[in-house]
Amino acid sequence: MAEQQNDKGSGPGQSRRSLLNKIWVGLGLVVLVELVWLVVSFLRPRRPSTEQDNESTVVLAGSAEGFDRNSVTAFPRGQFYLARLEDGGFLAISRKCTHLGCTVPWLEEEKRFACPCHGSTFDITGNVIHAPAPRALDLFPVAIENNVVKVNTVKRIKRNEFQASQVAYVKGT
Repeated sequence: MAEQQNDKGSGPGQSRRSLLNKIWVGLGLVVLVELVWLVVSFLRPRRPSTEQDNESTVVLAGSAEGFDRNSVTAFPRGQFYLARLEDGGFLAISRKCTHLGCTVPWLEEEKRFACPCHGSTFDITGNVIHAPAPRALDLFPVAIENNVVKVNTVKRIKRNEFQASQVAYVKGT
């Protein structure tokens, strides 16, 4: 009888258990490989897109005459506002608050940018009117060629406050 129990333990039941153990080990290895892949993908820095060339990073805003003085126009594609100042100059102002990166809308009636997250406010040049934002809104370089306003959305300019040298003007005005 003892021999029959021994045979029973090493028969088809044992091979089934062995097969199930191998399947579980295989599944565990697959999960481990996927976890390692996810962690490595998360920690690896992004490579810049090879498709991105100068033309895809420069937003053609339009003709300089198309923008009224003392106005702000939103450009969702480049995630910036194009501000035309009272003196006719242009600033491309980032939509991200310098406090925690919330999107800052332009309030036309109040002529200011107001962060909905923590209450920072900025004037038309991006200068801080009311904290907690630690510094002025970032800028993007503006070039005006053949009366067409162009904004380079790759080169973000961090600044502490507005300076007149940051304004782009149409040549001859």
